[in-house]
Amino acid sequence: MMTLGVGGSTIEAELAAIESKAHLAKPIGKEAYPKRIKRALEIMATENVSAVYLHAGTNLYYFTGTKWSASERMVGALLLADGTIHYIAPYFEEGTILDFMEFEGPVHGWEEHESPFELLVTVLKENGITEGNIAMDEVTPFFIIDGVLNCQSEFKLVNAKAITAGCRMIKSDEEIAIMQTAMDITMEIHKAVARILKPGIAAQTVVDFIHEAHKRYGAPNGSYFCIVLFGVDTSFPHGVKTPKDLEENDVVLIDTGCMLHDYISDITRTYVYGDITDEQRRIWNLEREAQFSAFNAAQLGQTCGSIDVAVRETLEANGLGPDYKLPGLPHRTGHGIGLDIHEWPFLVKTDQTILEPGICVSNEPMLVVPEKFGIRLEDHIYMTESGPKWFTEPAYKIEDPFGLSK
Repeated sequence: MMTLGVGGSTIEAELAAIESKAHLAKPIGKEAYPKRIKRALEIMATENVSAVYLHAGTNLYYFTGTKWSASERMVGALLLADGTIHYIAPYFEEGTILDFMEFEGPVHGWEEHESPFELLVTVLKENGITEGNIAMDEVTPFFIIDGVLNCQSEFKLVNAKAITAGCRMIKSDEEIAIMQTAMDITMEIHKAVARILKPGIAAQTVVDFIHEAHKRYGAPNGSYFCIVLFGVDTSFPHGVKTPKDLEENDVVLIDTGCMLHDYISDITRTYVYGDITDEQRRIWNLEREAQFSAFNAAQLGQTCGSIDVAVRETLEANGLGPDYKLPGLPHRTGHGIGLDIHEWPFLVKTDQTILEPGICVSNEPMLVVPEKFGIRLEDHIYMTESGPKWFTEPAYKIEDPFGLSK
């Protein structure tokens, strides 16, 4: 018996039926940056930090709205304890920095033969900071850390994670609204993907369809990522070098998402194309049970690690594992999501982050049966004042993953 919602349509028909949804989400406005900086200053005071270096990339964008890709040239900004932002960049990039800038501040330039590390120290001293802790963006390349360490001895460089993660982990209502629209788009694409499947279809053909479908829904860059696996390939969590074509009775695993206004969706569905074996049904049902164990454990005031512990207890009680042993769950239960697809906090037993409103995490305790198949159901949850909420409705049952019979 064919799984409900799987097969029976065409790529052309599914693409033609799509209507854009991206307009339902509003981008983050300029008014967000002063609020984010204010929160950062509060944490800086608690951590006894005089300034934070924000490197080109996600953290620079989050706090200043300045989009810039990291390279071999140092580009970033210093957030000082008085709330001012001082940009550091090559002189020849000043005009472009000013064009991208959303939160205003002076641009301090360095010529190609000059040291940007010495310039960073100079900016600090010119603003009355002569010693103390300087928090460095946790993704700052070693060459910058090394350069700053070797040109001064007055400052102690510390990890900025307490500040960057401390702010970014707690999503605003505006951020959650964008992510909700992105998740809704990807969920609709999952349903469409299932309908175009047929024996012989190549994994790459499905990847191409998902990419085009995301674009038609209004995600300008299409899929942010895409994993399409059939049969035994599904037992490798992040795929294989050469994915096989779909055959009758294969397990199907599709993991994809998009970027909308710089925020990311990420959803996985697994089901069977054709006849379902007893073993597949058992593992699929345990995967869903593990997902709900994670959801139920995600309570305000509890640690992120406790979610992972709860999941493994459920699996071990059903003969899987223990720990990361297979058959079972070979990796953490989930990860934070936002501007980066994998960010803090992490649902791993050692993560002591306390769950509070605004935290958004994936819930994906994948189960692997080596040399046979893998089952991953991935949805995301966000914490509210009353506890956890699903971004997307979890898979219903293996014969009806999208709940068409409800």
